[in-house]
Amino acid sequence: MKRFALLIVSFLSLAFGVTAAFAQAVDMDGAEPAHNPNSLHPIPYADILMKKRVWSQINLKEKRNRPIFSHKKELTKFIIEGVEAGLLTPYNDEAFESPMSKAEFFEKLKLPETDDASEGEQDLGFADDSWGDDTQAKEGQKQEEADYFLPNEVSILEIMEDLIFDKVRSVQVYDTQSIKLIIPAEKFETGLRREVGIFKYKDLAAYLDEQNVLWLNLENVASSIKATEAFELRLFSSGIVKLENPEDKTIADIYGDTPKATALATKELQERLLEEEYFLWEH
Repeated sequence: MKRFALLIVSFLSLAFGVTAAFAQAVDMDGAEPAHNPNSLHPIPYADILMKKRVWSQINLKEKRNRPIFSHKKELTKFIIEGVEAGLLTPYNDEAFESPMSKAEFFEKLKLPETDDASEGEQDLGFADDSWGDDTQAKEGQKQEEADYFLPNEVSILEIMEDLIFDKVRSVQVYDTQSIKLIIPAEKFETGLRREVGIFKYKDLAAYLDEQNVLWLNLENVASSIKATEAFELRLFSSGIVKLENPEDKTIADIYGDTPKATALATKELQERLLEEEYFLWEH
């Protein structure tokens, strides 16, 4: 009887081993993944009780965000240098299906073309060719250096995250998917902002850690932490600009005719998300 029981156990162990190996092979052959492959800390789909995709805007010039936007240590500086060195790949889309070339990326960073000098400016000598060759050479050099926006002028980030409630761990987490670089509207006469490029956060986090990019403690630099840790701890200040919806409309499109109305709608939406988290804990 004992020998029969041992045979049964051995058979079941073999069967489960074959099943596991088969499941692994199916996954390798292109079956649906068990989790989001773009997540830095993936959560199995089976463990997700609730998920909402949220877009938020980070103004790097706000006081709370200055630790990652200090002089010559701007987050955007490191990102731009990463693209220039071929260490980071920017994308045109948030699905990461359309990579952007280095040339396309830096084309987006170019300063807007300035019009020729007006008649009044010509009268004041701004277009006068009689300043001499040295002056013209200096002006030409200055113009060449100023062909692109500086890193501290690329001061807006748009962060796309999945707000997930993990039913196994009973925690709500922000699963960051992408970060978009934006030049603010105030830099253009048209009053329209310019989107420079989108970065897969999983790749960006690995690059920032490798470059040892820090979130500076302005009171005590010795206690600064990694920028990626600061993002996970959500030490930044941001405001929701869009919640996933069928028409892909922003909060301003749906609720706000004025900046004040948009701000009130954003605040209400953030409070509603907190309430939903509370009710999930209740259940």
